[in-house]
Amino acid sequence: GRGRWWSALLSAGPGWIVLGVLKLLAGSFLAFLALQHEIDPARAAEPTQMYRTAFQYVFTSPGVVLAVTALFVIVSQLKINVTNAYAGSIAWSNFFARLTHMHPGRVVWLVFNVLIALMLMELGVFHALEQVLGMYSTVAIAWVGALVADLVVNKPLGLSPPAIEFKRAHLYDINPVGVGAMVIASVVGMSCFSGLLGDMPRALSPWVALGVAFVTAPAIALATRGRYYIARAPRDYREAGDAIQCVICSNAFEPEDMARCPAYAGAICSLCCSLDARCHDSCKPAARLSDQVSVGLRTAFPAPMAALLDSRVGHYCAVVAALCLVNACIIWLVDYQVSLSAGTAGALVSSALWKVFVVLMLVSGVAAWLFVLAHESRQVAETEMQRQTRLLMREVRAHRRTDAKLQRAKEAAESANLAKSRYVTGISHELRTPLNTILGYTQLLRRGGQAGRTLPETLSIIQRSGEHLAGLIDGLLDIARIEAGKLHLQRDEIDLPQFLRQLVDMFSLQAQAKGLRFAHEIPSNLPAVVNGDEKRLRQILINLLSNAIKFTDKGEVRFDVSYRQQLVEFTVADSGIGIAPEDMERIFHPFERGRFSGGHAIQGTGLGLTISRLLTEIMGGRLSLESTPGAGSVFRVKLMLSVVANPIRPPAPACRVQGYLGPRRIVLVTDDQPEHRAILRELLEPLGFEVLEADGADVCIAIARSRAVDLFMLDVSMPGRDGWALARELREGGHDHTPIMMVSADAFERSRPGPGAAVHDAFLVKPVDLEQLIDKVGALLQLRWIQREELPVPDMSPPPGTQAALSADAAASLVTLGEMGYVRGIESRLDELEAGPPGQRAAVAQLRPLVRAFRLRQFIQTVEDLRERTD
Repeated sequence: GRGRWWSALLSAGPGWIVLGVLKLLAGSFLAFLALQHEIDPARAAEPTQMYRTAFQYVFTSPGVVLAVTALFVIVSQLKINVTNAYAGSIAWSNFFARLTHMHPGRVVWLVFNVLIALMLMELGVFHALEQVLGMYSTVAIAWVGALVADLVVNKPLGLSPPAIEFKRAHLYDINPVGVGAMVIASVVGMSCFSGLLGDMPRALSPWVALGVAFVTAPAIALATRGRYYIARAPRDYREAGDAIQCVICSNAFEPEDMARCPAYAGAICSLCCSLDARCHDSCKPAARLSDQVSVGLRTAFPAPMAALLDSRVGHYCAVVAALCLVNACIIWLVDYQVSLSAGTAGALVSSALWKVFVVLMLVSGVAAWLFVLAHESRQVAETEMQRQTRLLMREVRAHRRTDAKLQRAKEAAESANLAKSRYVTGISHELRTPLNTILGYTQLLRRGGQAGRTLPETLSIIQRSGEHLAGLIDGLLDIARIEAGKLHLQRDEIDLPQFLRQLVDMFSLQAQAKGLRFAHEIPSNLPAVVNGDEKRLRQILINLLSNAIKFTDKGEVRFDVSYRQQLVEFTVADSGIGIAPEDMERIFHPFERGRFSGGHAIQGTGLGLTISRLLTEIMGGRLSLESTPGAGSVFRVKLMLSVVANPIRPPAPACRVQGYLGPRRIVLVTDDQPEHRAILRELLEPLGFEVLEADGADVCIAIARSRAVDLFMLDVSMPGRDGWALARELREGGHDHTPIMMVSADAFERSRPGPGAAVHDAFLVKPVDLEQLIDKVGALLQLRWIQREELPVPDMSPPPGTQAALSADAAASLVTLGEMGYVRGIESRLDELEAGPPGQRAAVAQLRPLVRAFRLRQFIQTVEDLRERTD
């Protein structure tokens, strides 16, 4: 096995030396044979003489000898020249590819080398070439010496990296170790070869060059500390597979032939790396030849001189010197060739060549200046091209971002369109449910039937359906206001302990009526008064507590409060059915409910949690949810509620308006809907107003011309001329100082003109609230209202002379409403009972203050007491 390994090693490389030695011995024998046949020693080494002499021993015919000799000469010369030309083409193509970043093809260089060989052969400069080749051999041995010294000396001593790196992307353009050792050894060797140092050094010039290279290579490596071997850390591609695709040519190569290119953001092969002229070696900053020369100049010369040498003038002088050196070498070669055969005429030829050299120097100077200017122009053009490329790439990236945003906007629009469809479907369902009840019972009442219920009960059902419908609309408007950014929070002073007690009283009764335990923990260190929006905070907590009771069939509902450093946390926990993980985000969407098992179908608008989360976020807080299906849910609301140091005393209880002082005022109501006009008439006439009605703009203008009107109430949306056009016409028609109130169902007042074009004095939103109507009308007409104070909280004893009493049906309905915590329903029921006999009115007078104070436990107990008196 070991013998086969050595034989393979020898035959693969060094073994060819044996064949070379045999070939040299054979050539020497042929030359000796030619000398034995008395051939001129100057011609004995020519192939034709050697082959002709040898073939005379083989063939007897002179013609055959000449033909075979010609054949062998032609074949050998073809082999030698084609092989040398091909090898030269490889060297030329690699050199110029790295210098010019272009690769015209090896065939071009092959033809070029063949033409050079033919030209030299025709010119007959072989003797000069022998001298040049002798000098070249000195340079070659210096190069080989520097290379071997780096491998066998520097690497074992640790003066160079242990691995051999050949990829251009990882190397400095110039390594002072190899180049410096080769240049120094070449200069010393050629000095010896030329005879400047004597005959003995001339004979040993190759050995001198080899020794100098072996000494200078480690010395330079030690001086530079091996800095200029590797320009950047190589990337290991061995784990990427057996072949890697180049990002430029898209061909697959072995990992050892690939390098990471930051300009193209991928792996690049050695050939593409050599040919690329765009990146300017961005992978290895300060490793290019120009950068190394600049660093060398700044290191070797003072700053002013280094700047001068690195300027345009310095570049020009360097190019001129290089061209003059090349011209000098060519002319010296010609002069040396001529001097071997010209004899005494050589002096004349040398004089002529000097003149040619001077002329070429002048031409080279002009050409060098053009070259320097062209180089600078190319650099400027490349810089501008790179700048334009960066701008284009920036624009491309901007277009990509725009396209991505457009795509996201398109997807969002499509999603919004689907959401809108679901939204409209949900609204339709939620609106039709209470409308079905209202319209159904209204039809029964018109036909004279009451569906087995008393008239007050039927009216209560209709009223509750209407209130549900109004609540649904209010919820939708709240969501719309929040999304439009038009919801304004109030800064109220909240009596926090009383606020929480009201909630506990309200929902403890609801939980008790459903057979649930309502637990609560309210710490004693709560501040007395805090700042916040009491209405919105109540809305959030009522939604959460109502849902907890709705979706809990057994167990308990817990309401805990904690307050620390002005941060309050409300926790609503229940032992209900829980929420599935996939529904924990969906239930916060409008009209969405969880997928409940067990046949749970709880009525509601489906907007409570949506509004609660939006309001919490607007108030600067956070609403979180934790839930386990079948084990219950926990909602937590965290809000900042600052403490009020000096609270303002609460206002006095509201008063009920019965009329106004002064002459009777005339109000002209203009609306195309008779029902809306009738509602306003029913609200205003009991207060003492004379109400005139107009079903359009023309009728309104006609009435305004014939009657003195104190207040115009105009609907915004009317066929033909809308309310704004009518208001402008009234102003232009002489009603400059008559108040105009606009009435509209548009809660956002989108059609309201800007401040500069305002022609109205007040704006009222439908459905009309009586208190708001009274406040706005009183402010516009500057009225003094006749008011009746609300009754104070009684001492639970009936009024003198009247025995407070409730019928069994009335008491049962009030107890049911009280257990539900339905305050609006209780007040509506009390309003109905207030129209009854004196005893019933006395009972209502006792119960109403308790309801308004949210003392529902005492309210239920009082109802029970009043019912027991009638039994």
